[in-house]
Amino acid sequence: MEFQLWRNATVLLSIDHIKFLIDPMLGKKSSFGVFPWTQDNRLNPLVDLPFEPKELDDYLTNLDAIVVTHLHPDHWDATAVEMLDKNLPVICSVGIAEAIANYGFKNVNGIESNTTFKEISISVTPGLHGTGEIGEKMGTVNGFVFSTKEESVYFAGDTIWCEEVKTAISLHNPQYVVVAGGAATFAIGEPVTMTSEDILTLCKSFPQVKVLVTHLEAVGPCIETRKYISRKILENGYSNRCYIPEDGESFILD
Repeated sequence: MEFQLWRNATVLLSIDHIKFLIDPMLGKKSSFGVFPWTQDNRLNPLVDLPFEPKELDDYLTNLDAIVVTHLHPDHWDATAVEMLDKNLPVICSVGIAEAIANYGFKNVNGIESNTTFKEISISVTPGLHGTGEIGEKMGTVNGFVFSTKEESVYFAGDTIWCEEVKTAISLHNPQYVVVAGGAATFAIGEPVTMTSEDILTLCKSFPQVKVLVTHLEAVGPCIETRKYISRKILENGYSNRCYIPEDGESFILD
């Protein structure tokens, strides 16, 4: 497997030469504006994609499928809807399948539990995008586990550390776990993505897994930086198995 972080939660995952684009936010810097429920007036996304337009076009013409965890604009934006091939398979939870089809996508596979795509097993997992009032406003989110006979990776999606995540790791036993870090925080309530403490708890709870932290420095609500989280990981002795990719960086997951 090969993992390439594009920006925020947008990842190109390659498994046996099958290419999945996960949570495509493809717009230019500042293209979708200000987040609600925040006093941060910066326009999002805060940074551009790490590619020139021609390189992005090349990537998009060689995809096998799109995967969407939820429909917040930092995971599924208007530019993605415009640019992506409407005939490409889209894999998502059953709860958002109709909404994606309404954007004109003709091959939407809304799954309730699991499916198989070109001999790759894909399971949908629940998450918790915050608690209390802000959690209700964030709505339902999902993650996905991609598995072959030899390897597996769990994309937890936009979730805090919770029983749902612990259960998914215990059930699927992935080699890698990809989490949304940054401690995304709004004017209401507690963080809605993982804090550095959540990430440390995950590492401590599951010493057999390697962790990749995404969702950093690309949208306003995310208050924990790469530098801050890296320091926490180093101080707690997890730098050998908890990684923080830069935008555009690739990892071989073996």
